[in-house]
Amino acid sequence: MSLSPRVRVLRATRLIGVPAAAAALCLAVAGSASACDIRDFSASAECGADGHGFIRVTDVDPTGTPATVSVQVKLSMPDDQYRDIGSRTIEHSSAQGASVDIPVDWTPEWTYRIHVKAGGFVDEDITPALVTPSKACPAWYPSPSPTPSASDSPSPAPSKAASPSPEPSTSASTPAAPAGNAPTPAGGSTHLAETGASDYTAPAAGIAVGMIVVGAGTVFALRRRKANAG
Repeated sequence: MSLSPRVRVLRATRLIGVPAAAAALCLAVAGSASACDIRDFSASAECGADGHGFIRVTDVDPTGTPATVSVQVKLSMPDDQYRDIGSRTIEHSSAQGASVDIPVDWTPEWTYRIHVKAGGFVDEDITPALVTPSKACPAWYPSPSPTPSASDSPSPAPSKAASPSPEPSTSASTPAAPAGNAPTPAGGSTHLAETGASDYTAPAAGIAVGMIVVGAGTVFALRRRKANAG
């Protein structure tokens, strides 16, 4: 039995419409899956120009769905407790990526959990959890003690200057000239002020006194004899 042209058109439209509807449904599902995938988010520990650290979360969701990211640090306890660090919102994402930075001077080799909530599609953690590098940012390290400058250093105790050696005296270094070679003063006489007392001064004085006494006695005797004779 032959079909009319109208029936043939209806059957053809039906056959084409079913695959088209299926394709549209697949595209919609694929788009929804892309917008809700946690794999669009990534995190890294970074250091800023000021030496302080931060955690950067990047979103490459092409639909631009706003997403709120929050950071928690795992405490050193056996029951895996976490402490809140901070949160930021990515307002407009794109296929090229959009990022937010959460300031935190992160500790080396510690575990940080980053949670993402994007509309009614994503509400989970980025996996695996972020483990920070083994070397922290410069601001994390304690400041070194200031090195004392040369002006602050205590001056060393002045060392005792070596006592200058006394110059040898003329009498010690120059031998005395022999008496026979001593120069004779003008006029041929020697002054006691220059030469000092002679060793013969005392005997000479005694002889002179004796001669005076003898002379006086002689004069006295002669006068007495003359008086007796007259």
